[in-house]
Amino acid sequence: MTKATRPPLNWLALLKESGVAAFVALGLSIVMFGLRTVDQQGGLGLQTRWSWVVLAVVSVFIGRLVLAIYRETRQPPHTYSGTQDSEQNRLAECVQKISKVVAPLLIIFAIVLPFLPFSSRYIIDVATLVLTYIMLGWGLNIVVGLAGLLDLGYVAFYAVGAYSYALLAYYFDFSFWICLPLAGIFAATFGIILGFPVLRLRGDYLAIVTLGFGEIIRVVLINWYTFTGGPDGLSSIPRPSFFGLPFSRRVPEDSETFHTFFSLDYSSMHRIIFLYFLILALALITNFFTLRMRKLPLGRAWEALREDETACRSLGINPTNTKLSAFAIGAGFAGFAGSFFATRQGFISPESFTFIESAVILAIVVLGGMGSQLGVVIASILLIGGTELFRGLEEFRMVTFGGLMVAVMVWKPRGLLAHRDPTLRLHAPDHTPESHKSNT
Repeated sequence: MTKATRPPLNWLALLKESGVAAFVALGLSIVMFGLRTVDQQGGLGLQTRWSWVVLAVVSVFIGRLVLAIYRETRQPPHTYSGTQDSEQNRLAECVQKISKVVAPLLIIFAIVLPFLPFSSRYIIDVATLVLTYIMLGWGLNIVVGLAGLLDLGYVAFYAVGAYSYALLAYYFDFSFWICLPLAGIFAATFGIILGFPVLRLRGDYLAIVTLGFGEIIRVVLINWYTFTGGPDGLSSIPRPSFFGLPFSRRVPEDSETFHTFFSLDYSSMHRIIFLYFLILALALITNFFTLRMRKLPLGRAWEALREDETACRSLGINPTNTKLSAFAIGAGFAGFAGSFFATRQGFISPESFTFIESAVILAIVVLGGMGSQLGVVIASILLIGGTELFRGLEEFRMVTFGGLMVAVMVWKPRGLLAHRDPTLRLHAPDHTPESHKSNT
């Protein structure tokens, strides 16, 4: 078999492609970098930074040219198609080995994190935020990664869970432990309500309807002022207690607090660490439930629906119940996370549940690899913890954040851990002759 010859590079086309990218970067960088408002005597002034614009344009031109050369010079698809299956099998084995080793280590590290010497309130707060998005990512992974339903309004269920706890605690004086399951039930109910209108929709149409549903929830929260507080939000949301022991400095009459019961000196870190372990427990429950569901017939129906809905119908799978169950279960976990968010913040408003939150959660699922539980964890650490790491870059923080996302998606377009290992394996039949079996 003769090796395929590679055609020469078309440098004119490559330079033209890089020039177009640089021209687009010029238009964006003038607004983002070139012009900056500064405080001056008597008002605002305009500061120009044209050297930054030139640096951005040159960087984009060179980066695009290098990427185009790499695309044109890499091995043609037909020369390695025979080894593609073996590479995917090796990747699957590698992912399985990594998950078996890394997952327990991550859980152990998460448990001992508050007690490590370098731990501080800031680190625990960031870890709590990362765990919240991990739980949200695992919940959305059921809808997007397993069932293959593109949901751009997932933040609506997050808002329903948060407002359910806040309103139940405000109007009925319910405790957090009573409101937590109720918030999940209410969010799951809204998931079913969303599921019915979109049963016949797929792809972009499904995404548009779910996006509209998320905006409807946010607009209702803003305009229903007498019930939800409108844009002012709800404040003084009760904090959870440790089996009836509040985390307060002042000791109520005829009762005890957390630090007096355990004979400890009062510290505000007690409540911070308790909330951290609370979201850690909720996230681990979400992960355990998802892994168990993938091995049940319903989980396999989700994966079958993701691959081919028409084939599902021909096999007797009810796509209506399959879609509704995915929306309901995924929304329920978002409701649990929303309830935790409300009790941790102590204040919620509709501005906490904008479309950008849905976009971030969806980016976590896609970047980690749809259907991958470990991928969601890695993507949450990179996207949520990474923004804190680059906080010192000020206005360049989000540019760096977006650039890293683009680089990862170019390098791994299907996500960091994109391989979707089948839940059920069918082994090849044994074609050994009966005479040979009897002789052996």
